Amino acid sequence: MLDPKLVRNHLDFVIEQTKKRGITLDKAKIISLEEQRKKIQTSLQELQNERNTLSKQIGITKGKAAKGEASNADVDTLMQKANNLGTSHLELEKELEKVQNELNSILEMIPNIVHESIPYGTSEKDNKEIRKWGEPKKFTFTPKDHVDLGAKLGMDFDIAAKISGARFVVLHSKLARLHRALIQFMLDLHIKEHGYKEIYVPYIVNADSLFGTGQLPKFKDDQFAVSADHEAYLIPTAEVPVTNTVREQILEAELLPLKYVCHTPCFRSEAGSYGKDTRGMIRQHQFEKVELVHIVHPDKSYEAHEELTKHAEEVLKRLELPYRVVALCTADIGFGAAKTYDLEVWMPGQNCYREISSCSNTESFQARRMMARFRDPKTGKPELVHTLNGSGLAVGRTLIAILENYQDEQGAITIPKALQPYMDNCQVIKPA
Repeated sequence: MLDPKLVRNHLDFVIEQTKKRGITLDKAKIISLEEQRKKIQTSLQELQNERNTLSKQIGITKGKAAKGEASNADVDTLMQKANNLGTSHLELEKELEKVQNELNSILEMIPNIVHESIPYGTSEKDNKEIRKWGEPKKFTFTPKDHVDLGAKLGMDFDIAAKISGARFVVLHSKLARLHRALIQFMLDLHIKEHGYKEIYVPYIVNADSLFGTGQLPKFKDDQFAVSADHEAYLIPTAEVPVTNTVREQILEAELLPLKYVCHTPCFRSEAGSYGKDTRGMIRQHQFEKVELVHIVHPDKSYEAHEELTKHAEEVLKRLELPYRVVALCTADIGFGAAKTYDLEVWMPGQNCYREISSCSNTESFQARRMMARFRDPKTGKPELVHTLNGSGLAVGRTLIAILENYQDEQGAITIPKALQPYMDNCQVIKPA
């Protein structure tokens, strides 16, 4: 969430920034609500001053009445006036709450201000390639995509559809083992070499947690609610529960940075994506990720952003999968992000690069929603932390990248050397 003072005092700047994302704010409505808020607050302050003055008069009049210098009727008159002022005060508070709720509903839907370094664009076509690693393999045959390869390796969408519906998969035998090996490999790399602390979290979160990281209220339709009152949801990513571990806390500065790695399943309804990436494992309702989360001092967040991105890249390097790093433009960047790098892995069966990780710096956007702070040792006052997150990596997409990049003409898959120790030194998965 943006600082309300920023929106209040620099509304034109906020409107200009959100336009870069293709979003138009209702300036007239925001100004009207702000004027109402100020007017009601002024009236409340005047009313409170009047109540304070009247309270003193009542005390003095009661004292005089006790001495016979004033009548009880005088006291009753003042008391009635006080009651009337109290009723008026209560009505004004209700009006203020209504106006404030309207302002909050607007504020909650305003995206983060993008960092000055990200490219301007009107669609994902305007994303900017930053660097590439690895050369796509030149096949002597036409490479298959993961769906055709997986059909003979133990990847079953039909059984999954019978059990659960569309956009689910069942993995058998060595393919399931490869999926598990990837998770263990990623966790070991990030913990042993990149200095992350492993954390295990619930897979169900409350609405406050989803609000804190920006999924609610804007992306409510993308969530899987598991309670009738919509107060409990399956997690769309480990980013939600992990980042919320610092919600409503004031951390000591020496504890920063916090670097967490977490493996979880993720659940997304994919509302609005019907007809898009419906083939295979690219876009599913249930998938797994190894997530990286940083909680850092504001002065260190862009340094941490580069570090987190390189940690995710290292997974692809160890697996020898060609990829590129792309800076998302203003039209494609996520709601809460100030800057995002996407890692896109080469998929020869699809003859294109596909996203396999998004590494984002949200600056203080999530922290303000969560009230996640640290105590500044210079001032002794609480300040908002900066939060970052990224996939390190999406497990299913990494698996299909391996299938497509390591296939031979018979449909057998060579296991990347980095994964062989996690598969009892198995070197090849052969089709049935």
